[in-house]
Amino acid sequence: MSLIRHAVAAEDAARVPGAVVLTDVVKRYGRGPGAVTALDGVSLNVAPGSFTCLVGASGCGKSTLLSLVAGLDELSAGSIDNVERPVAMMFQESALFPWLTVSGNVELALRVKGVGRAERRQRAAELLDTVRLNGFAHKRPHELSGGMRQRVALARALAQDASVLLMDEPFGALDAMTRDILHDELERIWRERELTVLFVTHNVREAVRLGDRVVLLSSRPGRVLNVYDVGLDRPRRIDSAPVAGLAAEITDALREEVSRHAG
Repeated sequence: MSLIRHAVAAEDAARVPGAVVLTDVVKRYGRGPGAVTALDGVSLNVAPGSFTCLVGASGCGKSTLLSLVAGLDELSAGSIDNVERPVAMMFQESALFPWLTVSGNVELALRVKGVGRAERRQRAAELLDTVRLNGFAHKRPHELSGGMRQRVALARALAQDASVLLMDEPFGALDAMTRDILHDELERIWRERELTVLFVTHNVREAVRLGDRVVLLSSRPGRVLNVYDVGLDRPRRIDSAPVAGLAAEITDALREEVSRHAG
């Protein structure tokens, strides 16, 4: 029954015009006998307004895939289509400039777009309100907690007015409680702004907690092994029985793949 459900979900997703469409994507590093294939024949249709999570073993090409979608790296073969530019990207580290204030870090994305000073300040204030950081505009990054720095990074990403948000393990370094709170905040912002999110994580429960779909990639070279339709009512709790149940199913498949690769 589970395999049927997953196949139907993938077929339904394929009928929807994608915000991001990957077709037979290949990425190789190097040339000749020493070349390393990171991704091999990855095809995926990411529907507009959807929340898609990518999971897989370390080194399977999850981050590489995001870099390709963002245009930070070049394809070896295949195509990536229908990507609305610019896309916004968040990383595991907030990558804030320590010499700028919280507001200054958010305004930086607006300055690059040529937005005037007064409008930059107003929009930065609005974005900080969106991520629940009222009153912190004049703080420096070192004065903030890890979770607060990631909120600033999210506000900076939102300042780019991108409809596609790429997130590479943005909560991986945070404690469980902070991560849980940020899950709620991210889900709220995703809904309010009707974003398309492509989210990389090593935490399978996090993927089920957040995603409409969870895409399981094989060990290197990365290929799509399965697409899981989450289908659970929102809001979800990461420790709920339905989330834990599906996460266990995906984890079993991941363990099998890692064991096969190791053998």
